[in-house]
Amino acid sequence: MKKFLQEFKEFALRGNVMDLAIGVIIGAAFQAIINSLVNDVLSPLIGLVANTDLSDLSFKILDVPIKYGAFLTAIINFVIMAFSIFLLVKGMNALASLGKKNAEEEAEEPTTKSCPYCMSEIAIGATRCPHCTSELEAKE
Repeated sequence: MKKFLQEFKEFALRGNVMDLAIGVIIGAAFQAIINSLVNDVLSPLIGLVANTDLSDLSFKILDVPIKYGAFLTAIINFVIMAFSIFLLVKGMNALASLGKKNAEEEAEEPTTKSCPYCMSEIAIGATRCPHCTSELEAKE
């Protein structure tokens, strides 16, 4: 049992699990903001056109109310949430790629050169061509 608890502790305190928990908490708070935006701002604005609140739109089939307005509100919530997450991920990827471009530029220093006599590709630090055995100028 002690080993099981130790394994659970290592799992729970690993960085990616904590990051996931923080992401879920922030996501829930962000969802509340999006819900408020749609329910308190966008739905009433759309309701100005329809002369009713969007979430109140419904019809009855055999005395059972079908609330298609609430469904439309949920779709609007989803689209705004998905678009916001898309922009967030796109921004994070752009920030991550900034560091990668600098590392790639540094790594792109030449590692080979051409022999001036036989035009073969040789190592940058070579002082003699392995193909034609010509002596080359040493790079300082």
